[in-house]
Amino acid sequence: MTTFAHYPSLRDRTVLITGGATGIGACLVEQFAAQGARVGFLDIDADAGTALAQRLAAAQHAPLFVPTDLTDIAALERGIDAVRQHFGPIAVLLNNAANDQRHKVEDTTPESWDAGIAVNLKHQFFAAKNVAADMRQTGAGSIVNFGSVSWMLKMGGMPVYTTAKAAVQGLTRSLARDFGPFNIRVNTLVPGWVMTDKQLRLWVTDAGRADIARGQCLPQLVMPEHIARMALFLASDDSAMCTAQDFVVDGGWV
Repeated sequence: MTTFAHYPSLRDRTVLITGGATGIGACLVEQFAAQGARVGFLDIDADAGTALAQRLAAAQHAPLFVPTDLTDIAALERGIDAVRQHFGPIAVLLNNAANDQRHKVEDTTPESWDAGIAVNLKHQFFAAKNVAADMRQTGAGSIVNFGSVSWMLKMGGMPVYTTAKAAVQGLTRSLARDFGPFNIRVNTLVPGWVMTDKQLRLWVTDAGRADIARGQCLPQLVMPEHIARMALFLASDDSAMCTAQDFVVDGGWV
């Protein structure tokens, strides 16, 4: 049986995860809770988030779920504060929440553009801005912004999403410079095509599987736990001198 790393530095550390109710986010919640971290997570899906929190209630620290519309910045800040009040100063932020809804150029309106940027990019900045105050006070922190290989692969059919995800890497580099003097690290975790329930239900067709087989160097499918294991490393003290970098977990596609 394969065993994976345990990170003592994550024990009792307060971790905030956005978009934590389903998919990659739910796996992040599970994996960080298993490390003994104090996990708070935000998501608009109240039913899934509540069910996940209940399922993990026996963890060393029962995760806290706060139903939150992350596109409403005031609501985002209230959600972050609820986690802070419950667990203490936030030491790790995983900016995971996103929506890769497919859309055509000709169907994109100013309103849908703003909505896509709000769900895929805007909240990452404001969450980082908020938790940076905790990290400055405690003298250290790790922020992990989630990107995507989609724009690197020149994928079409979702221009707002790919634009936002490309911008995430610029955001990471900017914040890494601004926050570095306070020992706050900022990195981008860049997933490949991850086989979440949503992806399998909506997007992974036979043609898509053929693209994966041609594109990846490794034959195995990328699963949520592969992303979570990289996130654990980036959140831990083991990655103490890693900042302003892109960590791609895609089976060797890009």
